[in-house]
Amino acid sequence: MASAFEILGYLAGATRFRRISEKLYVDGDKIYKEAGIQFKASWFPVYYVLALSESPMTVLQIAKQIDFSHITVKNVLRELEQEELVSIEQNPEDKRSKLVSLSLKGQKLIYRLKPLWISFSTALKKVFQAGHPDFMNILNRIDQQIEENPLNHMVSQQEVESVLVVDYKPSLNKHFHELAGPWLTEELNGQLKEEDGIELQNPDEAHFIEGGFLFYAKYKDQIVGYVALKRLDDNAFEFASLYINPNYRNLGIDTLLIERCISRCMENEADELWLQTSISKTEAQILYDAIGFVDKAPHAGMMLQELTKKAMCLEL
Repeated sequence: MASAFEILGYLAGATRFRRISEKLYVDGDKIYKEAGIQFKASWFPVYYVLALSESPMTVLQIAKQIDFSHITVKNVLRELEQEELVSIEQNPEDKRSKLVSLSLKGQKLIYRLKPLWISFSTALKKVFQAGHPDFMNILNRIDQQIEENPLNHMVSQQEVESVLVVDYKPSLNKHFHELAGPWLTEELNGQLKEEDGIELQNPDEAHFIEGGFLFYAKYKDQIVGYVALKRLDDNAFEFASLYINPNYRNLGIDTLLIERCISRCMENEADELWLQTSISKTEAQILYDAIGFVDKAPHAGMMLQELTKKAMCLEL
């Protein structure tokens, strides 16, 4: 019967790495104990860096050398200090940091550890090469991949790639009402104006009559957002409304919709893309700033809403 790890496959990868690591640390501690040496496998990186250093090091320098967290290095140093293997003193040049070096006892221990490390290294080589002859390079590539493209970014990117921005078509009218209706009702405290009702029932008439456009965001066969692009004049557009279903607001859909607006403006040889927003909408403001919108006196063709505090423009 297959184990849970085998069934989970790549999903259990990090768990298996951790399990292998823990086994190696446990076996390493046994090796030191059987040799009669009071030393732990988890101390090795910090201790070895100090052994190679010609001068005392700060905790931060040690952490950078072995790519460990600051707190992890401090915990190891605490244990090494308890065994009197390191000396920790105040840094005379920076009272906020300490200088660490091997103590006399720690320096003497090197001569007992080096022969053991050679045997340890030979055994580890056999273990790793059982997986693949080039296993160390494989580990390096995995490490580099995670460093250059963190796992959370990769997952987010996959989600973004699942989003498709599509042009308006009559069959999507119902989705406009589903998305914009609750939002407009909330924004206007239930007091919908006549033009708002027309827009909800006939978004094509509301946005296309002056040469505008309407785009929808489709995620896994569901319409989850839209943006309306209104023409202000021959050289300028405004994205008049942008709305994303709250359950899908962390997928970068708003950026994709705005990028489609920018592309359509450029296809139509427009020079400016405008928007109006409330100062209180902090997240939206951060996004607009990042894209390149700047505060500007409103375009003559814009109809400023009551809740709007300012206009912004992106020069194309």
